[in-house]
Amino acid sequence: MLPMRFCYPGTGKSGDLPPLPECAVAWRDKILHELTAVKLTLVIGQFAMAWHLGLRAKATLTETVQAWREFSPELFPLTHPSPRNNIWLKKNPWFTRDMLPELRTQAMWTSLRRF
Repeated sequence: MLPMRFCYPGTGKSGDLPPLPECAVAWRDKILHELTAVKLTLVIGQFAMAWHLGLRAKATLTETVQAWREFSPELFPLTHPSPRNNIWLKKNPWFTRDMLPELRTQAMWTSLRRF
């Protein structure tokens, strides 16, 4: 697990404030470059999506997560885990029905390929 930053910018009205750009610029590419055996990346939350997907990210977080097939099997965009997401999960049953089983399958095959 690699956070978008190693600094905490504090909280805002609807959650954590955005990562400070200088934190990611200072170290993120260097660390990712050292992780040479990564087979599966879970891209969690809008800040990680912006970093990893760039222009491939859709207009909204929901649209990006819903387009998961465009990024798999290497990347899986996910919502940030939070109790606040229960409403989102109820509004988007495809996530549990379609995406999670595929993510479990990819994770299982990824762990088996290490041996």
